[in-house]
Amino acid sequence: MSKISVSLALSLVTLASGFFMDACENTTTTTNQTPDGTAATTAANTTKIGNAKGLKIGSLLPTTGDLASIGQQMVGSSPLLVETVNACGGVNGEKVSLVEVDDQTDPKAGAAGMTKLATVDKVAGVVGSFASSVSTAAISVATPNKVMLVSPGSTSPVFTDKAQKGDFKGFWTRTAPPDTYQALALAQLAKKKGFKRVSTVVINNDYGVGFEKAFVQTFEKLGGTVVNKDKPVRYDPKAQTFDTEAGATFAGKPDAVLAVMYAETGSLFLKAAYQQGLAKGVQIMLTDGVKSDSFPEQVGKSPDGKYLLSGAIGTVPGSDGKALAAFKKLWQEKKGGLPGEYAPQAWDAAALLILAAQAAKENTGVGIAGKIREVAGGEGTEVSDVCEGLKLLKEGKKINYQGASGNVDVDANGDVVGVYDVWTVGDDGKIKVIDKVSPK
Repeated sequence: MSKISVSLALSLVTLASGFFMDACENTTTTTNQTPDGTAATTAANTTKIGNAKGLKIGSLLPTTGDLASIGQQMVGSSPLLVETVNACGGVNGEKVSLVEVDDQTDPKAGAAGMTKLATVDKVAGVVGSFASSVSTAAISVATPNKVMLVSPGSTSPVFTDKAQKGDFKGFWTRTAPPDTYQALALAQLAKKKGFKRVSTVVINNDYGVGFEKAFVQTFEKLGGTVVNKDKPVRYDPKAQTFDTEAGATFAGKPDAVLAVMYAETGSLFLKAAYQQGLAKGVQIMLTDGVKSDSFPEQVGKSPDGKYLLSGAIGTVPGSDGKALAAFKKLWQEKKGGLPGEYAPQAWDAAALLILAAQAAKENTGVGIAGKIREVAGGEGTEVSDVCEGLKLLKEGKKINYQGASGNVDVDANGDVVGVYDVWTVGDDGKIKVIDKVSPK
């Protein structure tokens, strides 16, 4: 688990305290020297919206780094939610303010950003992060500072295990289901497609390794064989060349390869596999970490102009909530086009923070943590409109929020169960959803 030193935290506080006024402003990335002489990257591209009064929340999402292509699709949700809520009266009698931080898809930057949000901005809750490795670093800061962290996309099963042990003290939940469910969905898909021998390659972090373990266990229970189970391929997220890893992944002549990756490094790996001729006749199976419109282009084309990734299939947490249609309509009106991957989950994460604060009648992380499960599920009146939910809560009534991503019924470990979209890459390089699967 990534942690930052006391010296670093103090230097961050000193540096950041002069950055933020009560208006919108942007700062660029800066670095500080820690006592051991290493460079510590502070939060990048920080934006503050709103005033100092009332509920203050943050977002900690990647607009740069390995997951930028997906992070950039989801960062618009929190500002849109805050704008909507403030237009209908805010929370606890005051407008909501938002501080946005780019975590750079980097645990160190995530820890630094979370430290600033908790100790300088003094937010009550944070939407973030996306990468499981970054959320691991962020929650180690959020928990002792009593800041509620709601991730819209960190899907590692590790969080379930730690929540069961009480490590997070109730200051963690997520609006995307854990990869134990997605691994089951992919294993079922592999069996349905008739694949009996599958090899795996994963990014060597909480997301990749957790997914790999869940998939291997599930696929074997379904009668399949994982070719490289005893010699799993786990690639370094900082690597730039992958010829050796590609060779090891395809060595056992599998029917299919499950690739659990992030877009930037994943595209380099797959390009290496195709260029070596390793992927010919092998089905590529992908996950949510690479599902962005730009990914097929990143992997590239063959000399005859065909997309290398054509025919690949994958899964991604889908959205089927009662608030989805209204969310899409609002996004279209305010931003144009349709919301991208994980935008509904990010909207729901911000909504839960805001509704829980109103239910608690206090703008604190402790208050939010104590009410978030109650507003997410329970026996209250079902509402899909956040403003309607706030109105009922102000009247002293209980609600059951039905989100854009799903019903977001949060369990005791901070987990939700969702549906998954099955997607494929066409010959034209376009990604399209071809099916839905609900793991059981």
